[in-house]
Amino acid sequence: MPVELNHTIVEARDKRESAEFLAGILGLKTAAQWGPFIPVTMSNGVALDFMDTPDDEISIQHYAFLVSEDEFTASFARIQDAGITYYADPFLQQPGRINHNDGGRGVYFQDPAGHVMELITRPYAGHG
Repeated sequence: MPVELNHTIVEARDKRESAEFLAGILGLKTAAQWGPFIPVTMSNGVALDFMDTPDDEISIQHYAFLVSEDEFTASFARIQDAGITYYADPFLQQPGRINHNDGGRGVYFQDPAGHVMELITRPYAGHG
């Protein structure tokens, strides 16, 4: 069997809020709570399991999602419609812009716990 990422845990102040936030942006649905987790499963089967964590214990992470051009357009419209601040860079220093790295489109934004989420339409050179 080839090695594949199956799931990872995402720390959140409010697991339901964070899971529903990301699912809403990506046009996905949250799954039923499983133990202490609220899963959001991607089309390739990888699940992000959101779990409540005290604020002072959250380690801010970066999550990048490869999406089609149409999915990017729809997700980006949801970001704009919700008034979410977005950026062209991972350091959040270029607000109100997207990037066109490697001939695609990319955008960064933060979820309710402060994690940096990224949507890209093309994998970056060296990333498959």
